[in-house]
Amino acid sequence: MPSTTFHADAVLFDMDGTLTDSIAAVEAAWGAVAVDLGLDPEIVIAATHGKRAIDNLAFYRPEIKAHEMDAAVEAFEKSILDFADSFEKRTARRRSSGESSAGFSAHAGLDSGESTPALSDTSSSSRSGSFSTPSLPSSSSSNDSTSGARRPSFATRLSDMLTSALPEGSPVFDESAEDKHADEKRTDTDIEAAWETEAEVVDRSIRILPGVKDMIECIPNGRYAVATSGAKTYAYGAMTRVGITPPPVTITADDKRLKAGKPAPDPFLLAASCLGFDARRCVVFEDSPSGIRAGVASGATVIAVCTSHERSKIEGCGAHFVVEDMRKVRCATEGEGEWMKLMFTVES
Repeated sequence: MPSTTFHADAVLFDMDGTLTDSIAAVEAAWGAVAVDLGLDPEIVIAATHGKRAIDNLAFYRPEIKAHEMDAAVEAFEKSILDFADSFEKRTARRRSSGESSAGFSAHAGLDSGESTPALSDTSSSSRSGSFSTPSLPSSSSSNDSTSGARRPSFATRLSDMLTSALPEGSPVFDESAEDKHADEKRTDTDIEAAWETEAEVVDRSIRILPGVKDMIECIPNGRYAVATSGAKTYAYGAMTRVGITPPPVTITADDKRLKAGKPAPDPFLLAASCLGFDARRCVVFEDSPSGIRAGVASGATVIAVCTSHERSKIEGCGAHFVVEDMRKVRCATEGEGEWMKLMFTVES
Protein backbone atom coordinates (compact mmCIF):
# COMPACT_ATOMS: atom_id res chain seq x y z
CA MET A 1 0.00 0.00 0.00
CA PRO A 2 1.44 3.44 -0.95
CA SER A 3 2.59 5.58 1.95
CA THR A 4 4.12 8.99 2.66
CA THR A 5 6.79 9.73 5.26
CA PHE A 6 7.66 13.11 6.79
CA HIS A 7 9.18 14.55 9.97
CA ALA A 8 7.85 16.90 12.64
CA ASP A 9 8.73 18.20 16.10
CA ALA A 10 5.47 17.69 17.99
CA VAL A 11 1.82 16.67 17.74
CA LEU A 12 -1.29 18.71 18.51
CA PHE A 13 -4.42 16.62 19.00
CA ASP A 14 -8.02 17.72 18.90
CA MET A 15 -10.00 15.73 21.47
CA ASP A 16 -13.62 14.84 20.73
CA GLY A 17 -13.95 12.94 17.48
CA THR A 18 -10.17 12.58 17.28
CA LEU A 19 -9.06 10.98 20.54
CA THR A 20 -12.47 10.20 22.01
CA ASP A 21 -15.98 9.52 20.76
CA SER A 22 -18.51 11.22 23.01
CA ILE A 23 -20.83 12.43 20.27
CA ALA A 24 -23.79 10.46 21.65
CA ALA A 25 -23.53 12.16 25.05
CA VAL A 26 -22.94 15.62 23.55
CA GLU A 27 -25.95 15.31 21.26
CA ALA A 28 -28.12 14.06 24.11
CA ALA A 29 -27.11 17.07 26.20
CA TRP A 30 -28.01 19.51 23.43
CA GLY A 31 -31.21 17.54 22.85
CA ALA A 32 -32.06 18.18 26.48
CA VAL A 33 -31.43 21.89 26.00
CA ALA A 34 -33.80 21.88 23.04
CA VAL A 35 -36.57 20.06 24.91
CA ASP A 36 -36.22 22.40 27.88
CA LEU A 37 -36.58 25.41 25.58
CA GLY A 38 -39.43 23.91 23.54
CA LEU A 39 -37.29 23.59 20.40
CA ASP A 40 -36.74 20.72 17.98
CA PRO A 41 -33.73 18.69 19.19
CA GLU A 42 -32.67 17.82 15.64
CA ILE A 43 -32.37 21.47 14.70
CA VAL A 44 -30.51 22.46 17.86
CA ILE A 45 -28.10 19.52 17.60
CA ALA A 46 -27.27 20.38 13.99
CA ALA A 47 -26.77 24.06 14.83
CA THR A 48 -24.48 23.44 17.79
CA HIS A 49 -22.23 20.79 16.26
CA GLY A 50 -18.54 21.64 16.39
CA LYS A 51 -19.01 24.92 18.23
CA ARG A 52 -17.97 25.91 21.74
CA ALA A 53 -20.55 25.52 24.48
CA ILE A 54 -20.03 29.14 25.50
CA ASP A 55 -21.05 30.33 22.02
CA ASN A 56 -24.04 27.99 21.80
CA LEU A 57 -25.32 28.90 25.26
CA ALA A 58 -24.95 32.60 24.50
CA PHE A 59 -27.18 32.09 21.47
CA TYR A 60 -29.84 29.80 22.94
CA ARG A 61 -29.86 31.22 26.45
CA PRO A 62 -29.24 34.97 26.08
CA GLU A 63 -30.55 35.52 29.60
CA ILE A 64 -27.27 34.15 30.97
CA LYS A 65 -25.21 37.13 32.09
CA ALA A 66 -21.52 37.41 31.26
CA HIS A 67 -20.43 36.81 34.85
CA GLU A 68 -22.64 33.69 34.99
CA MET A 69 -21.40 32.09 31.77
CA ASP A 70 -18.45 30.14 33.18
CA ALA A 71 -20.74 28.43 35.69
CA ALA A 72 -23.35 27.77 32.99
CA VAL A 73 -20.74 26.16 30.72
CA GLU A 74 -19.46 24.01 33.58
CA ALA A 75 -23.00 22.88 34.45
CA PHE A 76 -23.71 22.01 30.81
CA GLU A 77 -20.49 20.06 30.42
CA LYS A 78 -21.23 18.15 33.61
CA SER A 79 -24.54 17.17 32.01
CA ILE A 80 -22.60 15.69 29.06
CA LEU A 81 -20.59 13.54 31.45
CA ASP A 82 -23.79 12.57 33.30
CA PHE A 83 -25.31 11.37 30.03
CA ALA A 84 -22.13 9.45 29.26
CA ASP A 85 -22.18 7.74 32.66
CA SER A 86 -25.91 7.13 33.10
CA PHE A 87 -26.18 3.91 31.08
CA GLU A 88 -23.30 2.25 32.93
CA LYS A 89 -24.70 3.37 36.28
CA ARG A 90 -28.12 1.92 35.47
CA THR A 91 -26.53 -1.31 34.23
CA ALA A 92 -24.49 -1.65 37.42
CA ARG A 93 -27.57 -0.99 39.55
CA ARG A 94 -29.61 -3.61 37.69
CA ARG A 95 -26.83 -6.15 38.12
CA SER A 96 -26.56 -5.48 41.83
CA SER A 97 -30.31 -5.78 42.27
CA GLY A 98 -30.50 -8.93 40.15
CA GLU A 99 -32.85 -7.27 37.70
CA SER A 100 -33.00 -8.98 34.32
CA SER A 101 -32.10 -6.84 31.33
CA ALA A 102 -34.95 -8.54 29.48
CA GLY A 103 -37.36 -6.85 31.84
CA PHE A 104 -35.80 -3.43 31.41
CA SER A 105 -38.36 -1.03 30.01
CA ALA A 106 -37.68 2.12 28.04
CA HIS A 107 -38.27 4.19 31.16
CA ALA A 108 -36.56 1.96 33.71
CA GLY A 109 -34.14 4.78 34.46
CA LEU A 110 -37.02 7.01 35.46
CA ASP A 111 -38.79 4.31 37.43
CA SER A 112 -35.68 3.47 39.43
CA GLY A 113 -34.69 6.98 40.33
CA GLU A 114 -31.94 7.32 37.71
CA SER A 115 -33.55 9.92 35.49
CA THR A 116 -32.29 11.60 32.39
CA PRO A 117 -29.66 14.13 33.50
CA ALA A 118 -31.09 17.57 34.19
CA LEU A 119 -30.69 20.18 31.50
CA SER A 120 -29.32 23.02 33.55
CA ASP A 121 -28.64 24.35 36.99
CA THR A 122 -31.71 26.33 37.75
CA SER A 123 -30.25 27.65 40.98
CA SER A 124 -28.55 30.92 40.43
CA SER A 125 10.14 9.13 27.69
CA SER A 126 7.22 7.13 26.11
CA ARG A 127 3.71 8.09 26.87
CA SER A 128 2.64 4.68 28.21
CA GLY A 129 2.04 6.48 31.50
CA SER A 130 -0.60 8.58 29.77
CA PHE A 131 -3.11 5.76 30.12
CA SER A 132 -4.88 4.76 33.30
CA THR A 133 -7.82 2.56 34.14
CA PRO A 134 -11.02 4.43 33.24
CA SER A 135 -13.21 5.12 36.24
CA LEU A 136 -16.34 4.00 34.43
CA PRO A 137 -15.58 1.39 31.76
CA SER A 138 -18.30 0.51 29.31
CA SER A 139 -20.19 -2.66 30.09
CA SER A 140 -21.87 -4.08 27.02
CA SER A 141 -19.41 -2.74 24.49
CA SER A 142 -15.71 -2.05 24.48
CA ASN A 143 -14.62 1.38 25.56
CA ASP A 144 -12.22 1.30 22.63
CA SER A 145 -14.08 1.86 19.36
CA THR A 146 -11.84 -0.52 17.48
CA SER A 147 -14.40 -1.12 14.79
CA GLY A 148 -13.95 2.44 13.57
CA ALA A 149 -17.64 2.70 12.75
CA ARG A 150 -19.42 5.96 13.51
CA ARG A 151 -22.29 5.59 15.95
CA PRO A 152 -25.72 6.74 14.69
CA SER A 153 -26.35 10.32 15.73
CA PHE A 154 -28.77 11.25 18.46
CA ALA A 155 -30.82 13.17 15.86
CA THR A 156 -31.10 10.08 13.65
CA ARG A 157 -32.22 7.84 16.50
CA LEU A 158 -34.60 10.51 17.77
CA SER A 159 -36.17 10.90 14.35
CA ASP A 160 -36.68 7.13 14.11
CA MET A 161 -38.35 7.04 17.53
CA LEU A 162 -40.45 10.09 16.73
CA THR A 163 -41.64 8.43 13.54
CA SER A 164 -42.74 5.34 15.44
CA ALA A 165 -44.53 7.51 18.01
CA LEU A 166 -46.66 9.33 15.45
CA PRO A 167 -50.13 8.04 14.54
CA GLU A 168 -50.32 5.91 11.41
CA GLY A 169 -50.53 8.06 8.31
CA SER A 170 -48.89 11.07 9.93
CA PRO A 171 -46.31 12.85 7.78
CA VAL A 172 -42.74 12.03 8.75
CA PHE A 173 -40.05 14.66 9.10
CA ASP A 174 -37.78 14.36 6.08
CA GLU A 175 -34.50 16.14 6.71
CA SER A 176 -33.69 16.32 3.03
CA ALA A 177 -37.12 17.58 1.94
CA GLU A 178 -37.48 19.98 4.89
CA ASP A 179 -41.22 19.49 4.88
CA LYS A 180 -42.48 22.25 7.14
CA HIS A 181 -46.02 20.86 7.16
CA ALA A 182 -44.85 17.56 8.62
CA ASP A 183 -42.75 19.47 11.10
CA GLU A 184 -45.78 21.43 12.29
CA LYS A 185 -47.70 18.23 13.04
CA ARG A 186 -45.01 16.96 15.37
CA THR A 187 -46.25 18.17 18.71
CA ASP A 188 -43.99 19.19 21.57
CA THR A 189 -45.31 16.14 23.44
CA ASP A 190 -44.25 13.83 20.59
CA ILE A 191 -40.76 15.28 20.53
CA GLU A 192 -40.26 15.17 24.28
CA ALA A 193 -41.61 11.62 24.58
CA ALA A 194 -39.32 10.38 21.81
CA TRP A 195 -36.34 12.17 23.32
CA GLU A 196 -37.00 10.72 26.78
CA THR A 197 -37.29 7.19 25.37
CA GLU A 198 -34.06 7.47 23.37
CA ALA A 199 -32.16 9.11 26.19
CA GLU A 200 -33.01 6.36 28.67
CA VAL A 201 -32.01 3.25 26.71
CA VAL A 202 -28.96 4.17 24.64
CA ASP A 203 -25.39 3.56 25.76
CA ARG A 204 -23.73 6.95 25.39
CA SER A 205 -20.47 5.98 27.09
CA ILE A 206 -17.38 7.85 25.97
CA ARG A 207 -15.01 5.66 23.97
CA ILE A 208 -11.40 5.88 22.87
CA LEU A 209 -11.08 5.87 19.09
CA PRO A 210 -9.12 3.32 17.02
CA GLY A 211 -5.36 3.73 16.97
CA VAL A 212 -5.27 6.48 19.60
CA LYS A 213 -3.65 4.49 22.40
CA ASP A 214 -0.85 3.19 20.16
CA MET A 215 -0.23 6.65 18.71
CA ILE A 216 0.08 8.40 22.07
CA GLU A 217 2.35 5.68 23.43
CA CYS A 218 4.74 6.27 20.53
CA ILE A 219 5.21 9.96 21.30
CA PRO A 220 7.78 11.02 23.94
CA ASN A 221 6.90 13.18 26.92
CA GLY A 222 6.63 16.86 26.10
CA ARG A 223 6.07 16.27 22.39
CA TYR A 224 2.29 16.37 22.26
CA ALA A 225 -0.58 18.53 23.43
CA VAL A 226 -4.38 18.59 23.24
CA ALA A 227 -6.25 21.62 21.88
CA THR A 228 -10.01 21.22 22.16
CA SER A 229 -13.21 23.24 21.80
CA GLY A 230 -14.44 21.66 25.02
CA ALA A 231 -14.00 23.45 28.33
CA LYS A 232 -11.91 21.94 31.12
CA THR A 233 -14.70 20.02 32.88
CA TYR A 234 -15.71 18.12 29.75
CA ALA A 235 -12.23 17.72 28.24
CA TYR A 236 -10.57 16.32 31.33
CA GLY A 237 -13.65 14.24 32.18
CA ALA A 238 -13.82 12.68 28.71
CA MET A 239 -10.14 11.80 28.51
CA THR A 240 -9.92 10.28 31.97
CA ARG A 241 -13.03 8.17 31.31
CA VAL A 242 -11.26 6.35 28.48
CA GLY A 243 -7.95 6.03 30.30
CA ILE A 244 -6.06 8.96 28.76
CA THR A 245 -4.16 11.14 31.21
CA PRO A 246 -4.58 14.74 29.98
CA PRO A 247 -1.11 16.00 28.98
CA PRO A 248 0.48 18.95 30.81
CA VAL A 249 -0.33 21.12 27.79
CA THR A 250 -4.08 20.82 27.35
CA ILE A 251 -5.70 23.91 25.83
CA THR A 252 -9.43 24.10 26.51
CA ALA A 253 -12.13 26.47 25.31
CA ASP A 254 -12.22 28.34 28.62
CA ASP A 255 -8.50 29.18 28.56
CA LYS A 256 -8.40 32.94 29.11
CA ARG A 257 -5.32 33.27 26.91
CA LEU A 258 -7.40 32.44 23.83
CA LYS A 259 -8.80 35.30 21.80
CA ALA A 260 -10.81 33.00 19.53
CA GLY A 261 -11.72 29.35 19.14
CA LYS A 262 -11.67 27.12 16.08
CA PRO A 263 -11.79 27.66 13.11
CA ALA A 264 -9.32 30.36 14.18
CA PRO A 265 -5.83 28.86 14.64
CA ASP A 266 -5.44 30.26 18.18
CA PRO A 267 -5.87 26.96 20.12
CA PHE A 268 -3.19 25.19 18.06
CA LEU A 269 -0.84 28.17 18.06
CA LEU A 270 -1.10 28.42 21.84
CA ALA A 271 -0.58 24.67 22.29
CA ALA A 272 2.53 24.66 20.09
CA SER A 273 3.93 27.70 21.91
CA CYS A 274 3.40 26.07 25.31
CA LEU A 275 5.29 22.99 24.10
CA GLY A 276 8.10 25.24 22.87
CA PHE A 277 7.75 24.48 19.16
CA ASP A 278 6.78 26.35 16.02
CA ALA A 279 3.30 25.27 14.91
CA ARG A 280 4.65 24.99 11.37
CA ARG A 281 6.80 22.10 12.58
CA CYS A 282 3.88 20.32 14.24
CA VAL A 283 1.30 17.75 13.15
CA VAL A 284 -2.36 18.40 13.87
CA PHE A 285 -4.86 15.53 14.13
CA GLU A 286 -8.45 16.70 13.59
CA ASP A 287 -11.87 15.35 12.63
CA SER A 288 -14.13 18.36 12.07
CA PRO A 289 -14.21 20.91 9.25
CA SER A 290 -13.70 23.84 11.63
CA GLY A 291 -10.84 22.08 13.40
CA ILE A 292 -9.16 21.13 10.14
CA ARG A 293 -9.34 24.73 8.98
CA ALA A 294 -7.86 25.87 12.29
CA GLY A 295 -4.97 23.46 11.89
CA VAL A 296 -4.30 24.55 8.33
CA ALA A 297 -4.41 28.22 9.37
CA SER A 298 -1.82 27.50 12.08
CA GLY A 299 0.64 26.33 9.44
CA ALA A 300 0.83 22.78 10.78
CA THR A 301 0.68 19.58 8.75
CA VAL A 302 -2.91 18.42 9.18
CA ILE A 303 -4.04 14.80 9.25
CA ALA A 304 -7.83 14.53 9.12
CA VAL A 305 -9.51 11.41 10.48
CA CYS A 306 -12.91 10.25 9.22
CA THR A 307 -14.19 9.29 12.66
CA SER A 308 -17.07 11.74 12.97
CA HIS A 309 -17.66 12.97 9.42
CA GLU A 310 -17.92 11.28 6.06
CA ARG A 311 -14.79 11.68 3.96
CA SER A 312 -16.69 13.83 1.46
CA LYS A 313 -17.47 16.35 4.22
CA ILE A 314 -13.84 16.99 5.14
CA GLU A 315 -11.85 16.39 1.96
CA GLY A 316 -12.21 20.00 0.83
CA CYS A 317 -11.12 21.60 4.11
CA GLY A 318 -7.41 21.76 3.33
CA ALA A 319 -6.01 18.78 5.27
CA HIS A 320 -2.72 17.46 3.93
CA PHE A 321 -3.84 13.88 4.56
CA VAL A 322 -7.26 12.28 5.05
CA VAL A 323 -7.35 8.82 6.67
CA GLU A 324 -10.05 6.58 8.09
CA ASP A 325 -8.57 6.70 11.61
CA MET A 326 -5.22 6.77 13.42
CA ARG A 327 -4.52 3.14 12.61
CA LYS A 328 -3.47 4.45 9.18
CA VAL A 329 -0.67 6.56 10.71
CA ARG A 330 2.56 5.36 12.34
CA CYS A 331 4.99 7.41 14.41
CA ALA A 332 8.60 6.69 15.36
CA THR A 333 11.40 8.79 16.87
CA GLU A 334 14.76 9.63 15.35
CA GLY A 335 17.61 11.13 17.37
CA GLU A 336 17.63 12.15 21.02
CA GLY A 337 17.08 15.18 23.22
CA GLU A 338 16.58 18.52 21.48
CA TRP A 339 17.61 16.95 18.18
CA MET A 340 14.85 14.35 18.31
CA LYS A 341 12.41 14.27 15.41
CA LEU A 342 9.13 12.46 15.01
CA MET A 343 8.85 10.45 11.81
CA PHE A 344 5.33 9.89 10.52
CA THR A 345 4.25 7.36 7.93
CA VAL A 346 0.77 7.85 6.48
CA GLU A 347 -0.91 5.12 4.48
CA SER A 348 -2.84 6.53 1.55
